[in-house]
Amino acid sequence: MNYYQEITLLHSADIALNFIWQKVYQQVHLALVENKDADNASAIGIGFPEYDVNKHCLGAKLRLFSQNQAQIQNLDIKRWLVHLTDYVHLTETREIPKSVSQYVRFKRFQTHSNVERLARRRAKRKKEPLEQALKHYKNFDEQLTNLPYINMYSLSEEKRFKLFIDEQIVGEPKSGNFSCYGLSLEGTTLPVF
Repeated sequence: MNYYQEITLLHSADIALNFIWQKVYQQVHLALVENKDADNASAIGIGFPEYDVNKHCLGAKLRLFSQNQAQIQNLDIKRWLVHLTDYVHLTETREIPKSVSQYVRFKRFQTHSNVERLARRRAKRKKEPLEQALKHYKNFDEQLTNLPYINMYSLSEEKRFKLFIDEQIVGEPKSGNFSCYGLSLEGTTLPVF
């Protein structure tokens, strides 16, 4: 990664930071979907410089990262956030500092906590009766997490979900693509600074 653009979320006593995250990230996701490649991947990654797992918090900043300046400019995130201008501050595209020595990957973490949903998916996938799929999950232990998350709305499935985000610090950079949420695919990393 060589370039980034930073978005600062401007929250107040009247509007919670989580609410602004929901609105901003939904728009960023839609922008990445519109700019995805033939493999449904994005050349732009998203970083959370104020991420704090101990406080279960993403902070109030997000960074868009890319290999070249044109990728960020073509995304035109300002256009996607036009209705949120009172709640965000955008920087111009900047070069990443040369002194980077640490890297991070932000990955989606999906919990497995809803037995009925898992059974419905299994029944559909394996073409078996729902009762049989439910028996498969009879001794299932719920998987819960305290990771920071963003409340999202799936336009394709018309339902709300929590996008849990896990941070992994690594020593070496790894290039590649990102998901349409801007999160790591196949271990792709971002610089820490």
